[in-house]
Amino acid sequence: MSHAKLYTAIFGVLFVLATVQVGVEFAGLLESSYWLAVWIIVVLSAAKALLVAGYYQHLRWEPRAVSYLAAGGLVVALALTAAAAYSIT
Repeated sequence: MSHAKLYTAIFGVLFVLATVQVGVEFAGLLESSYWLAVWIIVVLSAAKALLVAGYYQHLRWEPRAVSYLAAGGLVVALALTAAAAYSIT
């Protein structure tokens, strides 16, 4: 598969995932089943982030050490966010 076709396919998948995410918000799930909607949105957002990092930021073709460094930064950012959320409540 050529790079243009691959990037077009990834763009299509990202578009579909974003459309599903907006559909979840407009379907009223946030009002009726809040936590289900939140987890659906989180999973869709994580899938989109992995696709963007893997293909558009070229982490898929980098050495594994670079991917581990990026994942480590993500873990630290999530830990700091959780710590900040814990201190607020």
